[in-house]
Amino acid sequence: MTLEEARPLVYNAPYIQKHRRYNKLPMIQEEPSLRSFDHHSRKHDNYFELYDRHFKPIRERALNILEIGVQYGGSLALWVKYFPKSHITGVDIDPVCKMHVGKRVSIKIGDQTDRAFLGQFKNYDIIIDDGGHTMSQQQISFDVLFPLLNPGGMYVIEDLHTSYWPEFLDSTPTTMEYLAGLTHTLNSAASKSERAASGGAIESAGIDEMHFYPSMCFIHKQRGERSFVDQSRNAGDIRFKIHEFTNRVRRRLFGTKSFSKTVPRI
Repeated sequence: MTLEEARPLVYNAPYIQKHRRYNKLPMIQEEPSLRSFDHHSRKHDNYFELYDRHFKPIRERALNILEIGVQYGGSLALWVKYFPKSHITGVDIDPVCKMHVGKRVSIKIGDQTDRAFLGQFKNYDIIIDDGGHTMSQQQISFDVLFPLLNPGGMYVIEDLHTSYWPEFLDSTPTTMEYLAGLTHTLNSAASKSERAASGGAIESAGIDEMHFYPSMCFIHKQRGERSFVDQSRNAGDIRFKIHEFTNRVRRRLFGTKSFSKTVPRI
């Protein structure tokens, strides 16, 4: 027996493959990664791991996927292989991209800053913006398309590093600044609670989660309106009663100063 064959079987996939008909060992089917389907897309290396992290749990579902930016068709071919039951729609301003129409692939020609054109894209589960990457393109596309995204869907913006490159800064704020502002909407329900400052209410943007990575952001849409329950104010909670009793004792022993004012409840 060679040294290779003598290694523990769990680490020796070639040995298991060679002898499985004798020892009946089942082959372990490893979940394919996005990179294994890629042949000629132009995506940055770190994007593959991030897409796997968010897309792998849903890749076998029948989804409607929209990608802005077709160019040579590499990423469309990638998504068709990675999502075997989904339909992919590509958007590009160049009519030549029509050549990439195929099985489970549609192409729409138009400008991603044209709000009327974007208004047709309804009932999508995933939207990926890999278009022109200017500030106006990224932000107008999000403004129009995110409200049209299906509840529970994902909106992805690639190449956010263009927020720091002058040739892409055709409007203000930058897209990174724009997205940073949207993070406040995650707490819109809390901003409307009785403990919030008057006039400080933040309207919900329908965002459930925002995941920031170098050059990318994944934005998950809510399935329903989020409510905020201030548990510390629940008078029926035994913890609330104990807290109030402790405050009364402290006031009697040390004066009128309330402990809850020195250490805010959260």
